[in-house]
Amino acid sequence: MPEKSYDASSITHLEGLEAVRVRPGMYIGGVDARGLHHLAWEVIDNSVDEAMNGHATEVVVTLHADGESMSVSDNGRGIPVDRHPKTKRPALEMILTELHTGGKFDGDSYKTSGGLHGVGASVVNALSKELVATVKRGGDEYRMTFSRGKPTSKLLKKKGLSRGTGTTIFFAPDATIFPKIRFDPATLKTRLETISYLHRGLRVVFADEAGATRETFQHENGLLDYLSAISTQRKAVPIHPEAFSVEKETPQGRVDVALAWTGSTDEHVRSHVNGIPTAGGGSHETGLRSGIHKALRNHIDTHNLTPRGVKISPEDIREGLLGVVSVFIADPQFQGQTKDRLNNPEIQPVVEQLVRPTLEQWLNERSSVAEQIVARIINAARARAASRAAVDAVHRKSPTSAGRLTLPGKLADCTGGRGSSELFIVEGDSAGGSAKQGRDRATQAILPLRGKVLNTEATVLTKVLANKELADLVTALGCGVGKSFDAAKLRYQRIILLADADSDGHHITTLLLTFFYRHMPELIRSGSVFLAVPPLYRIEAGKEKWYAADEPDRERILGELPANRKPEITRFKGLGEMSPRELWETTLSPATRRLEAVDIHDALVTDATMNDLMGRDPSARFSFIMDRAEEAEAIDV
Repeated sequence: MPEKSYDASSITHLEGLEAVRVRPGMYIGGVDARGLHHLAWEVIDNSVDEAMNGHATEVVVTLHADGESMSVSDNGRGIPVDRHPKTKRPALEMILTELHTGGKFDGDSYKTSGGLHGVGASVVNALSKELVATVKRGGDEYRMTFSRGKPTSKLLKKKGLSRGTGTTIFFAPDATIFPKIRFDPATLKTRLETISYLHRGLRVVFADEAGATRETFQHENGLLDYLSAISTQRKAVPIHPEAFSVEKETPQGRVDVALAWTGSTDEHVRSHVNGIPTAGGGSHETGLRSGIHKALRNHIDTHNLTPRGVKISPEDIREGLLGVVSVFIADPQFQGQTKDRLNNPEIQPVVEQLVRPTLEQWLNERSSVAEQIVARIINAARARAASRAAVDAVHRKSPTSAGRLTLPGKLADCTGGRGSSELFIVEGDSAGGSAKQGRDRATQAILPLRGKVLNTEATVLTKVLANKELADLVTALGCGVGKSFDAAKLRYQRIILLADADSDGHHITTLLLTFFYRHMPELIRSGSVFLAVPPLYRIEAGKEKWYAADEPDRERILGELPANRKPEITRFKGLGEMSPRELWETTLSPATRRLEAVDIHDALVTDATMNDLMGRDPSARFSFIMDRAEEAEAIDV
């Protein structure tokens, strides 16, 4: 068949919101849970923008009983409904059906805002099977309905039926766009409570119809209340009684900062721009860290507080730091529509020049607090030096005079290059033996683990590297750990966790994920970590054989068998029960295996979940498990 010529007829022109429906990932980052919730953030941000500019005092978010639709209301001015002078169409219709249409471009209607590009509302409309906009203005109520970005009714007006002003947006995402539609109440609640901290005095209400709950968030102390809540959530107790805070209006916008040093071993900073969380950080975070470093460095040097032989680094100064920085600026430049990183270079010196002198003065006025913080920094410097020595000891074991690596004895390495290589971290020597025999020796390496590795949540690096299993893993990967991590030295393209499909196997997988998340997070962010999904069942009927990943998969296979065929079903108790050939066919072979990529969709939720599951406080773990008890269809004991 001749190849179709490439000419003008090959060019596709997408009009209006068609491009959003064809390539939703360009506008919301994807069609997974993160993208789904991004629809909610866009609508909520528009209501918060009204409050941010002094036009609203309350935002109400309702998650409806189906868990698949939401309503967001505010008591702001109400979206304009009069006809646009150029298009002669209602402004409400234009805002919801046209990209780059809104009131945030001229700088007069909104001084600062989270919704910037004039695409948020229209994108939500384009990706919803149904959207209903209700506006109250001038004593009248207006209503207009849409579906998949197109109006399904005219603008309807009911005279004299409204008290006050405001906007309500109901939307139900389109199942033809999103494979799974289920809004998570916990994610919504976390975001809404954060909004109430960032916008001091704003009343934020979250109504969960399915859970029959209604919660109100309102915080008059702003970031100080936020810092206290984060401290409680992370079980990170400040070492000084009074937190540092500063708020100032600058020519570039408002800057709000709150800080405290804790007994924790990690640094935790949350940043926001115009009320939007910036998980990727950016220029405001850089300015904060620079200001903190310069203020503490100058205080330590001025008072000659550095002991002999101790070298203090910026990481030592920020160890145990708990911080929040929030900026409100007129023209934020985000990295992409999903707005997770601020790129405005002019904001960095603004934040730095605010934090540096005010923090230094705060330390000088509180000598006892300053002494506690400096002592904390010096101890961190000494501990970091000990950690570096431990890491160096691991590295010294590795190189030989021939320039080759002295790898763990139980590692069965691959013979090929890094380009297509994989490291399987396998539970137990028995499964490790089968995996070593069944693998592709050119591209697949096997590292068996003996028992459960150390829980590294809130564990210092020296103790981590003292654990033989984890030290062997670090040596095998070759890329270093903690601050010495170097992705260029990673010896494998993929790291695949392979454990039994039972509670012990899940626990081992969780322990390994905790290690990677806390000490090698770059591996997860780069998409290098995967979970292997071995089958739970083998089904044989005559000479034919099938493998089922779980119970639903088993029932599907059985349902497709003819009634006259009596299958023999085997449930694998562990990977060690599989022959090398079976392990290859089901779990190792790239052609037939099933892998799940490990990713961090929401850094704040991930951090809180990891802390609850693996932290030292058993009550948080108990609450987490009990809150999700109904989700467990079967428990392997």
